[in-house]
Amino acid sequence: MYDMARKEFEHFEAVSAVVPVELGGNKGYHAAIAVKALVDGGAPRFHKLLGDQVFPGAIAADEAAINELDKLKGVTADAELVW
Repeated sequence: MYDMARKEFEHFEAVSAVVPVELGGNKGYHAAIAVKALVDGGAPRFHKLLGDQVFPGAIAADEAAINELDKLKGVTADAELVW
């Protein structure tokens, strides 16, 4: 089983994620980081990473997201990523 990576900050958690994309009939995935409040919860906010890079499989996209999550320094009060 493949587990997503997770980082916890003062008010938010950030997890590796993927966002499906379909381009001209071709399916792929963007690497992403999903941010969710620790206390109030609610729907996560997805931040696509690495510009327009599309990965052919979800595992490859998640691995790229994990690499970027390792670089993440924090999350602002507005759920923006801090590098």
